[in-house]
Parts: sequence; structure tokens; C-alpha cells
Amino acid sequence: MPRPSAAPPRLLRAHAGGGVAVGLLLLLLLLTACQPAERRPSGRIYPLPRQQPGDGLAVVNRPRGEGLQIWLDPDTSRPGLCTPRWNPDAARLQGGNGPRPRATGRASRQEFYAAMASARVRWQLWRQFALLCRQRAPQRRFVWTEPPRRAQEFRPAPLLMLEEQHLLSDPRSIRRAEKRLLGQPLSPEDLVDGEQPPAGAGS
Repeated sequence: MPRPSAAPPRLLRAHAGGGVAVGLLLLLLLLTACQPAERRPSGRIYPLPRQQPGDGLAVVNRPRGEGLQIWLDPDTSRPGLCTPRWNPDAARLQGGNGPRPRATGRASRQEFYAAMASARVRWQLWRQFALLCRQRAPQRRFVWTEPPRRAQEFRPAPLLMLEEQHLLSDPRSIRRAEKRLLGQPLSPEDLVDGEQPPAGAGS
């Protein structure tokens, strides 16, 4: 009766190596499962208002219910469009797994950029921004723009340039306020607002 041929040595070594890898993977899963739930990030993502309904998103990405509260601010500066205005200065979330989550202080920008690498986070941000644009600017078209994932990708909104006359107060309004504080009667001239004199006038 013919004897069964032995398996090639190379196949045996591959089988043994595969068994070790599977064993290490099972051991890692067991160690992770043995950790208490409060020491593992829950990965919850849900709307959490900051000042108005729908203007914040909670991301529980740290143990004990800690994470980020991301501020959602639609940008309507371009005609006919509503897009996300990204702010990497997220609030630090506490109690994110409980009934009363709250923001305490500010999280690092690096943590914000790391959260933006998650497809689940970006998907929830897309949904929230689309809803905000429908609520606040229903006549505009919602256009999604990807969030920054690195500091080099963040472009803050430009500040409005103010002319000198915008920084000066109207002398008549100042005089009215002074007279009201002193209890003095107002004259007809005090009730008429005039335009600001041009810069350098009278000098």
C-alpha cells in the first residue's frame, strides 16, 4: 500500500507562520475586549448644538466620553451658494456618552485634523451642513467642500477691510448720548445725523 507523501517543508512553514499570526490577532482582540468600556472611545457621532439647533457635531474619539464638539457655520458669502465654513478650533467635549454632554475649553487643532480623516465624521458633517443650508438659506444651492486635514490646508476667511470713516463715530450721536446722560434737553440739530467728514478734512 503506497505511503502518503509528506507535505513540502515550505508549505509547512507557511502554515505554521499563518497559525502564529492568527493566534496573535486573537490575543490582541481578547486584550482589547478585556478593557473596561469607559477606557475605550465609543466612536459616537451625533448633533450637539452650541448656540443654535444644528450648529454643532459631537465626535467621541477619546476614552471616558471625551472628544470634540465641532462648530458648524454655513458660508453664504458667494451668490446663490451655501458651503461649509471650516473652523479647526473645536471645543473639548466631556460626557459625550452620557445624557448631559458639555463643552469645556478648546481641543487642539491636530485632533480636529485627525477627526477629519474619518469617513464617518465627514459623512455626518455633510449631512448636518446640508440640513443647515436648507434651513437657513433654502433659496441657495448647497455645495460641499472637503474639510482641511492638515494645517497647511486650512484657509481662514478673509477679514473685511474697514475704511477710516467706518471707525469714527458720528459727533451728533455722541452729543446726543452725552446730553441724555446729563439730563439736558436735545436741540433740533442734535436729532439730525450727518455724514462723516472725509479723512483729512479741516486739517
